[in-house]
Amino acid sequence: MSHSPHDAARYIKDFVLTSKTKTEYININGNKIPVYTNEFWTSKQRQASSIHEISYRACFKPQLPRFFINLLTQEGDIVYDPFSGRGTTAIEAGILGRNIVSNDINPLSRILTLPRFFVPNVIEVKERLENITYDMKLRADIDLSMFYHPKTEAEIVSLKNYLKQRESEKKEDKVDLWIRMVATNRLTGHSPGFFSVYTLPPNQAVTAERQQLINAKRNQKPEYRDTKKLIMKKTKSLIRNIKEQEILNLRKTGNSALFLSEDARRTPQIPDESVSLTVTSPPFLDVVQYDSDNWLRCWFNGIDAKKVANTITMSKNIQEWSCVMEEVFYELYRITKKGGWVAFEVGEVKGGKIKLDEYVVPLGQKAGFCCQGILINLQEFTKTSNIWGIGNNKSGTNTNRIVLFVKD
Repeated sequence: MSHSPHDAARYIKDFVLTSKTKTEYININGNKIPVYTNEFWTSKQRQASSIHEISYRACFKPQLPRFFINLLTQEGDIVYDPFSGRGTTAIEAGILGRNIVSNDINPLSRILTLPRFFVPNVIEVKERLENITYDMKLRADIDLSMFYHPKTEAEIVSLKNYLKQRESEKKEDKVDLWIRMVATNRLTGHSPGFFSVYTLPPNQAVTAERQQLINAKRNQKPEYRDTKKLIMKKTKSLIRNIKEQEILNLRKTGNSALFLSEDARRTPQIPDESVSLTVTSPPFLDVVQYDSDNWLRCWFNGIDAKKVANTITMSKNIQEWSCVMEEVFYELYRITKKGGWVAFEVGEVKGGKIKLDEYVVPLGQKAGFCCQGILINLQEFTKTSNIWGIGNNKSGTNTNRIVLFVKD
């Protein structure tokens, strides 16, 4: 349930000050800010739903938004993500019976998020795929021979044309949108479960030139992949553990959801003081190249990747980034209701040399929020997980840093 800001400081201390929580204080612009370190989510929460398994660069685990949604909201409250990406916050909020606003200036976000609010029946997907005609003489308007077998390429182009026609005729329904989402996610990857020959993981499409080098180094050439079969396989995987009530919750949320593709600094479609909780992870400087990583996904969906690159905030230094985020916080303050919260995830940048939380705290405070502290979720990996390459730093741990604000 949601909590009053009047006892926010006491409440935050109550829920973090367990026997295992490490508490420190740091001085930011003359303010003493508490820093709480513990494993607040991940292993402490249930396994994430399979419906989340859509790849996207720089996305956080579903357990992160779930922790704050359960803690700080109740059913029917509006949960918002201004940098939605693959839609982790939105989907998790829908599963939990909250209303959502999902925004991302990259139109791929809506393509990857909206269909999962309207989970189709496996039979519906199978029948629709069977009715899509593939023209095996078709080729793409760009050279994709380094990624796909000619037959696979023909199938992809046929599917691309089918979806484009359905959209132009305003006939695209929930099944078409689902197929579009799954196909977009299967375009390239590093296993036979993807349409392409072996390449980088699916959240990062390499250039054609780089793929040619990969092919030469591995002495590989694209083999035929049955796209309809792979779409069905991924469909079954996505819905393998989702419960009927969660499907109903998602559908109900989807029917009232607001999906935007706006600059997060200017979202006039969102009413004043309407959002109970924002959980988000903003773009971090120019660490991730969202446009180049997604160029093939953009091609498949008829999106101008260069136009997307010009609209996404990829600041080259901390000063530019802070100027943009300052405006974002003013907009968040406008749309957040009194007693509402913002959980702002800040990753480690440049090997931890830049501590974004120390920049974010004053930005939020300047906009009018009260900072309740910084939560560091420290996940320790087992020996097995390190063997499988899950660990991503030298100490065998993975961290999330969340700056938590409340609107008085």
